[in-house]
Amino acid sequence: MEKVIVFDTTLRDGEQAAGASLNFQEKLEIAKQLDKLGVDVIEAGFPMSSPGDFEAVCLIARELRRPTICALASANVEAIDKAWEAVKEAEHPRIHVFISASDIHLAHQLKKSRDEILKMAQEMVARAKNYLDDVEFSPMDASRADPAYIYQILEAVIKAGATTVNIPDTVGYATPQEFGALIQGILDNVPNIDKAVVSVHCHDDLGLAVANSLEAVRVGARQIECTINGIGERAGNASLEEIVMALKTRQDIFNLTTSIDTTQIYRTSRLVSELTGFPIQPNKAIVGANAFRHQSGIHQDGVLKKAITYEIIDPKSVGIPSSALVLSKLSGRHAFKERLSELGYTLSEEALNRAFQGFKKLADKKKEITDRDIESLIAEELRTITEVYHLDHVEVSCGDHSLPTATVRLIGPNGQSLADAALGTGPVDAVYKAINRIVGIPNKLTEFTVKSVTEGIDAIGEVLIRIESEGVTYTGRGASTDIIVASAKAYMNALNRLLASKAGKKGES
Repeated sequence: MEKVIVFDTTLRDGEQAAGASLNFQEKLEIAKQLDKLGVDVIEAGFPMSSPGDFEAVCLIARELRRPTICALASANVEAIDKAWEAVKEAEHPRIHVFISASDIHLAHQLKKSRDEILKMAQEMVARAKNYLDDVEFSPMDASRADPAYIYQILEAVIKAGATTVNIPDTVGYATPQEFGALIQGILDNVPNIDKAVVSVHCHDDLGLAVANSLEAVRVGARQIECTINGIGERAGNASLEEIVMALKTRQDIFNLTTSIDTTQIYRTSRLVSELTGFPIQPNKAIVGANAFRHQSGIHQDGVLKKAITYEIIDPKSVGIPSSALVLSKLSGRHAFKERLSELGYTLSEEALNRAFQGFKKLADKKKEITDRDIESLIAEELRTITEVYHLDHVEVSCGDHSLPTATVRLIGPNGQSLADAALGTGPVDAVYKAINRIVGIPNKLTEFTVKSVTEGIDAIGEVLIRIESEGVTYTGRGASTDIIVASAKAYMNALNRLLASKAGKKGES
């Protein structure tokens, strides 16, 4: 079977999703997991967009040796040079040059003629080619451009040295029939198309990103650009897990393969959800909580008799653990470590010790520990990596005939103990006001969401919040069997991200 190249842009286009903000460590953590997943190309960022993005691309390029590390660059000299600086230490570097190609963009955004754009595209691809062999080019908004002009610009950039030509449905406008026809037209009408890989990058504004991508590979495209959980600009991108499993499950239709280790899909999905702060909808294909759950009696009967009656995918093939209840307060460190390994987690000895202590504390409160409980514990460990302030103690007093009061103690940057108290309209409001009195960073709470991690009255509660400071949004998550404590942890997580971002900007200046 022919292979489809999987190009993951979670760290570039995925991070452009409103509210998603990742620091260096989080980007590297995701990049390492994408490496385990087996993606062929990691688009690590847009180096010209910010000093932070530049440093993150540099770090990933130095650390990862197997996959191609790609940097995005607009069609100008400074952006191309910056992209090369960012990826030059990669074992397999790539520069991805883009410029608008639709008349809508040319007239209203760039205010340039087709001839000017064609010349810029040629010159900037040639400049990138002077640095390295692997150059990708994208004519932005190709699905709304004149196909004849797309043929012309692709022929020119391939002559200039492009080895991959990517066709973006930038605003998610195309339907599968239209998009397939565009790809077929490119294959039929670009004379030198055999010298480049044809790629596609589809957005999900009409919910057709995956369908458009699959139709493109059916007619001959051999690279798909996608993101974990489909996150990205506006309604998001084509979902990696849906594309990969569609190709694998329907080999009778596509007769194509990928290099993806599908057993790493669930773990990767959970990591990206945790670090970006975007929860996965329960009915999300492949990785949603309900993707392999059956409520209908007819369905349950069929699955019990033969799973294939209502399950076209074996849950274990995407890394969803087969067992649900495996640990209790009697379980030892070795059993805990083994379960972590089965779930796809590898921790340092120090991190493992902290996680195990957290597990023991939780086991004293819950009779049965589920995989989701364990994942929540590990997420808690990941969240503590970049702490500036550590939540040490929370105590609240509230009721329908009393003033909600909160006392909070934090451990500061130099190890000092900092405590304060505050009144609020409710216990969470009081906790947040007390924390604000200590930390002293102006911000606005824009989102507050509570959900149960597992079933039962003793379930872990998970809180997701977003705060805004100086026009930038920061996400925080916290989990605990006590929802007030979970709320405090989530707020501290968001504040620590805010503080780390400010420290990074101060260092850059």
